[in-house]
Amino acid sequence: MSTRESKVLIDCGVLISEDNGSPYLNAPEVMPLGSIDAVVITHAHLDHSGLVPALYKYGYDGPIYTTPPTRDLMSLLQIDFIKVAMGEARKSPYDSSNIRKAVANTIPLKYGETTDIAPDVRLTFQNAGHILGSAVAHFHIGDGLYNVAMSGDIKFEKTWLFNPAVNKFPRLETLVLESTYGGYHDIQPSRHEAAQQLKEVIRRVLTRGGKVLVPVFAVGRSQEVMLVLEDAMRSHQIPEVPIYLDGMIWEATAIHTAYPEYLNSQLRTQIFQTGENPFLSPMFKRVETSDMRSNICDDVEPCIVLATSGMMSGGPVLEYFKSWADNPLHALLFVGFQSEGSLGRRIQREAREITLTDRGQPLTLPIKLDVETIDGFSGHSDRLQLLNYVGTMEPRPERVIVNHGEEFKCSDLASGLYKKFGLEARAPMNLETIRLK
Repeated sequence: MSTRESKVLIDCGVLISEDNGSPYLNAPEVMPLGSIDAVVITHAHLDHSGLVPALYKYGYDGPIYTTPPTRDLMSLLQIDFIKVAMGEARKSPYDSSNIRKAVANTIPLKYGETTDIAPDVRLTFQNAGHILGSAVAHFHIGDGLYNVAMSGDIKFEKTWLFNPAVNKFPRLETLVLESTYGGYHDIQPSRHEAAQQLKEVIRRVLTRGGKVLVPVFAVGRSQEVMLVLEDAMRSHQIPEVPIYLDGMIWEATAIHTAYPEYLNSQLRTQIFQTGENPFLSPMFKRVETSDMRSNICDDVEPCIVLATSGMMSGGPVLEYFKSWADNPLHALLFVGFQSEGSLGRRIQREAREITLTDRGQPLTLPIKLDVETIDGFSGHSDRLQLLNYVGTMEPRPERVIVNHGEEFKCSDLASGLYKKFGLEARAPMNLETIRLK
């Protein structure tokens, strides 16, 4: 985002797929990196924060503005990003010294706090309901001359973890809105229906003596699934079996425990007033070594494993999958978005056989376990929630710019907003520039 006097970069992520796509940092609007006044990060997921340390490697030396939980989660995910790259013998775009520099340059802002981030730009973060610390970034440009809100990723529904995204602002002319589930047919079940479906699948698999493997993102989905499992097991709705957490879920959950004020009202009350923190339940067991992982893979007893990565593009989830793929007793349960090109999407599309690389050698696996998808766990708003978010927004923006979605979903949502509300709605192409005033 550029004004006459300033240049602000909002989010700088990496696309986690087969080819790890990156943003157009060589675009003339961005270069040289040293000319950027500020970097604003809406939340910690790698597709929004994954390349931030690389900015410091190539010449940026200014501040990063984000919420305190995003600062912590972002560094955790970036360190893991380097670790995964090393494990797969790929070159990482930055090293840990760049992450340290990014943390040292971060200025944390709580929700509702306003600060000047450039000569003519003021920033305020509001809750986005997507993951811990995720924010809608509201920019007040010039002397109230113009106001832009960048939604980042939003969830406009109360979830087990968060209150719904905020859509009330003092002033607003342009909204930049995500469209991950903005397609015409993208209607998701409610959180309640998703929990029922999850419990049914888990009951069925555990009762027949099978194991349940849930690929999750370390931040967001895993904590929601943990809350549902903890509640279901405590109230005897599903059999009591060990729940193993593998990958960075343990560390990410610890950060949730450190910031209870960012969770929804009910959870806050439960943690502060009754002293019961569901995340600290003894049902959850941390997988600490590769030996422990091998033992879980070989053990005949039923269990539930939550493992990263969420799209099966690497990480511990693949070890369990290799062990259990050919056994029809077990189940693979998708609870998060699987992007085009990811291994998760290929399996979800009913591939009956898949070839992976195992220690540099191709390994072909027949898929005989149950493959189930439960949609209502997404941290993104579906089409109805996105339309509702704009429809109940105060004040109503003059225009909406739709981004962050597959191309047809962006244009689908833009035309839906125009038809329903008569708003100027656009879905720009990559590298297209839009003049707002």
